[in-house]
Amino acid sequence: MHIFLLDFLMKFIVIGEAGTGKSCLLHHFIQNTFKEHSQHTIGVEFSSRTVMIGEKRIKLQLWDTAGQERFRSVTRSYYRGAAGALLVYDITNRASFLTLPKWLADARALASPQLVTVLVGTKTDRDDERQVEWNEANAWANDNDIHYLETSSLTDFQTELPFLLLARSILLAIESGALDPERPGSGVSYGDRLLRRVRSGSGWGVRIGAGDDRGSNLTEMLRSRSGGRVRALKPKCCNS
Repeated sequence: MHIFLLDFLMKFIVIGEAGTGKSCLLHHFIQNTFKEHSQHTIGVEFSSRTVMIGEKRIKLQLWDTAGQERFRSVTRSYYRGAAGALLVYDITNRASFLTLPKWLADARALASPQLVTVLVGTKTDRDDERQVEWNEANAWANDNDIHYLETSSLTDFQTELPFLLLARSILLAIESGALDPERPGSGVSYGDRLLRRVRSGSGWGVRIGAGDDRGSNLTEMLRSRSGGRVRALKPKCCNS
């Protein structure tokens, strides 16, 4: 029986208006299948998945939040201590794009000061119904210093990449010293593998080198799958 030790645990939140495909995106990431009949999330739903970024084994703790206004007081309490946020809108629904500033402001006010955010435009399989152009969304993401991707849960287009991009960016922030997992509210904690190393006195370091298959090459993966349209990765060091 194999026991796989974790390097880190990270808390992510999935936020945005109701009906934007948040639950479908998360379901595909967890189950690797499309959720045919999806109902609106009531309150919050929790799930998790362990991923490899280079040689690091990371458990992602994922909180899917309801988009309806009547649940806001409940869901906002789950923002606290989040290291990463997927900010989701529907490319066929302009109204869901126009409310993004409100969602981003709430997340930055309540989550970790080093919060890393990825803007996710869903439902690219319905491109003929598009109401928000890629250039407009990308410009908004640039203005707010966040990453941007488009996905389709139906066709499995880039459904894993937003989650991997968040984890990768947070690892870079740890490596640079911009994020300290021991700081309360960071949204990141050490896993059992690193705790064992500390106790044994062997030391540790986050190494993201040229040989990482899903770490250092993630930028190239993103670029190849999105026609070259991807922002460079950089660790966040402030709440701006």
